[in-house]
Order: sequence, then structure tokens, then C-alpha cells
Amino acid sequence: METGRTTRGADAFARGIALLVLAMMAARLAGAAAAPLAFDEAYYWRWSKHLAAGYYDHPPLVALVIRIGTALAGDTQLGVRLFSTLLGIPATWAVWRAAALLFGDRTLAATAALYFNLTLIVAVGTVIVTPDAPLLTASAFVLFFLAKVHQTGRGAWWLAVGLAVASALAAKYTALMFGASILAWLLLVPEQRRWLATPWPYLGGVVAFAVFAPVILWNAEHGWASFIKQFGRAVPHGFTLRFLFEYVGGQVGLATPFVFVLGAMGLAAFARGCGGAPGARVLLAALIWPFAVYFAWHSLHARVEGNWTAPLFPAFAVAAAAAAHAVDWRGRWAQAAFWSRRLAAPVGLAITAIIYVQATVGVVPLGSVDPTARQLGAGWRNLGAEIDALRARVGAPAVLATGYATTAWLSFYLPSRPPVVQVNERIRWVNEPEPEQALFGAPLLYVCTAPCENLALVRARFARVEEAAQLERTRSGVVIERYVVFRVEGPRGDPLERAASGEPARR
Repeated sequence: METGRTTRGADAFARGIALLVLAMMAARLAGAAAAPLAFDEAYYWRWSKHLAAGYYDHPPLVALVIRIGTALAGDTQLGVRLFSTLLGIPATWAVWRAAALLFGDRTLAATAALYFNLTLIVAVGTVIVTPDAPLLTASAFVLFFLAKVHQTGRGAWWLAVGLAVASALAAKYTALMFGASILAWLLLVPEQRRWLATPWPYLGGVVAFAVFAPVILWNAEHGWASFIKQFGRAVPHGFTLRFLFEYVGGQVGLATPFVFVLGAMGLAAFARGCGGAPGARVLLAALIWPFAVYFAWHSLHARVEGNWTAPLFPAFAVAAAAAAHAVDWRGRWAQAAFWSRRLAAPVGLAITAIIYVQATVGVVPLGSVDPTARQLGAGWRNLGAEIDALRARVGAPAVLATGYATTAWLSFYLPSRPPVVQVNERIRWVNEPEPEQALFGAPLLYVCTAPCENLALVRARFARVEEAAQLERTRSGVVIERYVVFRVEGPRGDPLERAASGEPARR
């Protein structure tokens, strides 16, 4: 094992890493306040106004996370993201402690915490609030509690494992893969097989089921809508290689290049029986490979969004730290490990800084080809003020839309916060009270992205649909997206489309 540090030196190294992680946290909070909301964030923010045990797209934890943040900092960009960003602190602690328990090396443990924070899934993924932030934190505690099982041999820790898995499931259904990970660890490590003859793992499963049960009940009461949407993605409809390389490249970028290299080297060392005790090596590998292999298979028939692999990153960061400190590399591999250790932090920090600056300021005005401008609501504050002023002139008591992204952005960025109603895909808003019918007795505004693909649907539901304005959202004078605003009135029967669609469009 490569230590080469005195106890005093290891303590100084750990303090330095802790200070760096806190500085990174401060930068995230600044970015959370400055960057405009992504449409998904605005969508989940609206969920948080009507807490429930489930939603069309995901389980409920992301809505609760936002609700806590806005209770502390208001309905602001920082408020929406505050608690999600702060979740990086307990997640980092769990990774740090898990690495210390598994390897007994304080330098390795601090390095694992650093690598974890360098990954974009933490550096960016906890700032842009999605289900992945609470999922990532719960996954870190799954790792930590399993490390406690490994270290102490006490069965009661299985109850904590069950609670952590249930929390991960309440964030995202992909946490089901933890079942395969835990079973693999128990079967592949001889000294861990004894747990299968005790009640403790099964009691942990009971805890997980009990905590997750409200999500199941919500689905049962709503036609299994959320389960059908998410698990339906696992069904292949033909195969292709077009997404496989995109998936691999996305993981390299998400981990940052040199942390990815070290993590891959750590997994290779584990497979050769190097880099720590068997129980620790197998545990880390078991928490990584089921997720990685499943999403590789998924990429053969559909696109894999990079953030979907979030649950494996706590273990991957520890594997990377093991490659940096617990393996005696030789030849070219020693050079690869040396340079990866040297470059992991500066390259990871540089990538993060570039993303933050572009997302908040838009130094390079790329318009619609810039994903930070397109996916985040760059220009929406000004656009929202224009639409709200038009709404006031028309005397419209509410605004209509036919895509959840536009609905969500309108809800958050219209200064007066009037009712915003999505005419179609009503399953998305099933936890909200129905819009009052009196709203539809007055002229309304309908806002859509150009070209308006759902205009025919609106024309079928309102007697008069007249174009009122064409507006643009811009950043640094460059157009990102164009919108058309219509004045609509005279509903024909029920103005809302009640049938749920299979896979609604975002716009």
C-alpha cells in the first residue's frame, strides 16, 4: 500500500482536502443562486407546492428536497437548489468514512472524498436539482452502512442499509439495482455469506419495503402511471450501437477524465485481487458493475442520460482513490496512475469552473447550440416579464401551455405568478387541484415554442385563437429560442385534454 506519510502528514492532507471541499461547496451555492433554472427544476419546484407520495415522472424525494430549500430561502433560484446543493456535505462525509472503514487509510479516504466532489455528478449534479442529488446522497449512505456491516459484523447495521436503499428508491427507481449489488457481495465473499442464514438482511428488506410502500400505493391509485413510464423504458424496441459510445463518453465526462482513469484502474486491480481486502474490493465492484452493465445494455436500444448512473459514483470515487493509494503499479500503469493523480484535481476543477461560468454568464454566446443556455432558462427572466406584461394588457387571469417545460418555466418566471395550466398531459399535474373553470371564461394567453406543434389541439378546444406576439429568449443578444403567444377565448366544452399520453413531449 502506498502511504508514505506520517500521521501528522495524513492529518494535514485531510484538513487540506476538507478546506478544498468546503470551498467547492461555497462555489456551488454561488452557482445555485446565479444560474437560471432548468425546465426540469422548475417542473419539480411546482411539484413541491403539492407534496405527495408519487409523481408521474419520479418518486417524491426531489419535491421534498425543494420544499425544504424554499422554506429556508424562498421561491428563488437559490431556494429551489439550496437543500440539494447542501446534500453534498453528508454525501461527502459518507464516502470519506466508508473509504476509511474499508481501507483503514486516512489519506486514501480523504482522496476518495476529493474525487467524489470533482465528479460532475456532484460538482454540477447537486447544483441543478434533480432526483439524482438525493439519490446520490442515499447511495453514499448505502455504501457507508454496508462498510459498517463489513467492519463491525453487527446485524443491526442492515436496518440502516434498508433505510438508505428505501431513501434511494424514493428518489429514483434505478436504486432497485442495489438489490443485485448487495446479493452479489454476499454471495461472492465467503465470510459474508453467513448473513444469508440470519434474519438481518431480510429485516433490512422489510424496512426498505415499509418506507417505500407509500410510493407503491400512490402508483396503485393512479393507474401505475409512474411505474409504467419509467420501467417501460427498459423494454427494447430494436438494437443499435449509436448510443453505446455516447454512453461511455458521457461517463468519462461525468467522472472527469482522470478520475475516470483511476476508477477504471481501481476496478481492474480489484478484478486481479489487488487493492485492499477481498470484502472491500468486492463490495465496491458490486456497487458499480450492476449499474454500469445494465446501462450499457440499455444503451444498445435507447439513449442513456449521463446522470442516470449517479448511484455508482460514491463507490467509483473510492475505487479511484484505491487506485491512487492502495495499488503498487508497475511500468506504464505506474505512469498512468502518477499523472492521473497529479491532474485529477486541476482538470476537474477547470472543467467545473468553465461550466459554471458559461451557465451563469454565457461568456461565449452560442445561442441554441449551447446546452447550458438551452437546458437552463437563460433569458427567461426577461421573457417572463414580457409575457406577464402582455397578460396584464389582455386581462388574462391565466396562461396556457401544451408542454411541461414551457409550463414549468412560465410558472416560475412570470413575475406575478398567475395560474399556468397545461392543456394536455394532465397526469403530470394530478396532485394539484383542478384549475377553476371560471378561469376559462375570460380571454387567456397560450404560449408555445415556435413552431407550435400543438396549436391544432388548442384550436380544437377554443373558438377564437389569435396570434398576439412573437417573442424571443436571448442571452448576450443571441437568440436561444423563439416563442409565439396567442390570445384564446371561448372554450368548446372542457378545455383540458384528459387522456394521458404514453411518452409526452417536453415542449
